[in-house]
Amino acid sequence: MRNRPSRSAAYRAASALLVLLLAGSLAGCAALDPDAHADALAQPAHLQRETVDTGRFVLTAFSHISQPGKPLRVYIEGDGLAWLSRTEPSLDPTPRQAAGLALAAQDPAPNVVYLARPCQFTPMAMNPRCGIPYWTGKRFAPDVIASMNDAVNHFAALTPGQPVELVGYSGGGAVAVLIAARRTDVASIRTVAGNLDDEFVNRLHGVSPMPESENAIDFASRVAAIPQIHFSGADDETVPPSVAQRFIEAAGKQCARALTVPGMSHDGDWSRRWPALLSVAPACAIPASGQ
Repeated sequence: MRNRPSRSAAYRAASALLVLLLAGSLAGCAALDPDAHADALAQPAHLQRETVDTGRFVLTAFSHISQPGKPLRVYIEGDGLAWLSRTEPSLDPTPRQAAGLALAAQDPAPNVVYLARPCQFTPMAMNPRCGIPYWTGKRFAPDVIASMNDAVNHFAALTPGQPVELVGYSGGGAVAVLIAARRTDVASIRTVAGNLDDEFVNRLHGVSPMPESENAIDFASRVAAIPQIHFSGADDETVPPSVAQRFIEAAGKQCARALTVPGMSHDGDWSRRWPALLSVAPACAIPASGQ
């Protein structure tokens, strides 16, 4: 006759099953709730949520600054849920899975800041200027870039005199370039699947141009002396590698590099690959002797 499990063993098994069910339920909630998902990404990396009032917008940030005497690395989110379909804009651009934050959470640097874009994560009641144009046609408008730059100023003040390293995902790559063009303390730029030529990308997909936005490629010459790497996914059909190549041609190859990552799509698991990609340091080429 088969022995029955003891009451205590049965209790432990039931408890373990309950824990698994609760964990699965919480994971499901995090997946459905963008804020919960963001907090779940940020907590293990000790990134603390806060808001920064720039006067134009109240921006949501996650930050971890432990050594003010070392460089500040700032991650900038992509466009988020800007559109529900090709023709229908979203009413809230908050990303359902914040790819830029996932990158920041993989960064072991002592001073890491993640900046959400205007109207992402922050309640609309705190942002009376928020409206659909600011995550569609005006998402790279001068007042948007000025607001993001003010947020960088806020955190740069916590690491006085230290260089700023910018990292941008997707549309955040364009924002990183546009911010760098306004600053004198930027030591490097890294972009991941960066939309560095929105006019070309919009034309590629047959969508409307954005005359009220600045185009990163138009500022390529102004950031040409900054060491930079632009990562593209070989399987990215949204922002194909040709976009980064166009930017490199405009910026010149002295300080700008484009690297294509095999097997990666636009919304692929960049964070899993990020520690290895982050180890590739941006650097300017040494001019040949006599030049």
